Amino acid sequence: MAKAVSYAQWSLEPYCIGAKLRLLRTQKRLTLSRLAAETGFSTALLSKLETDRMIPTLPTLATISRVYGVGMSYFFAEPAQHTISITRKADLQGSHRSAEAVQVTPLNSPAEEPRLIAQVVEFPPNGAISSADAFHENSGLVYVLEGSLQLDAGGLQELLDAGDCAYMESEMALAWSAAGKHRCRVLAVTPAPVRSEP
Repeated sequence: MAKAVSYAQWSLEPYCIGAKLRLLRTQKRLTLSRLAAETGFSTALLSKLETDRMIPTLPTLATISRVYGVGMSYFFAEPAQHTISITRKADLQGSHRSAEAVQVTPLNSPAEEPRLIAQVVEFPPNGAISSADAFHENSGLVYVLEGSLQLDAGGLQELLDAGDCAYMESEMALAWSAAGKHRCRVLAVTPAPVRSEP
């Protein structure tokens, strides 16, 4: 049976106080024993605080803050941005895929304005795409997940196999295509388009 979570634990959970305490200690290269000597708290108490098995009181947190040289706001600052977008394996292997068209599966959440655009691009055999068709910038990173990818840029041709990666920053148009008779799947990460102010 799952242990009931108190209101205090639930309300403090987004602040990740235990993880922040552990991060500060490791950054300062302190052991729990050394921190215990500095604060006057037991190693058992400090361990429980770092693993979120105990909620620190404000005086306890203030004492630890002084040792680390941080203010209390370090523990209670709201994150300016926190977005996690998950794409499940089943979504990437859907049976709805056309055998003839290039398929682009976005990995970002469509909400908000992301700084990066991540997507899986699947080329059918001999399928091609230009950077302008699927990507907003001629810069970014491409990692070949499956098959072989041919990259054409201003007369230069590169063949990338599964496991190969290319980082690009170019003012030339880029064209990508599946090389050979097998499909090619790539992970592409590019900067998001810059939106002009209205």
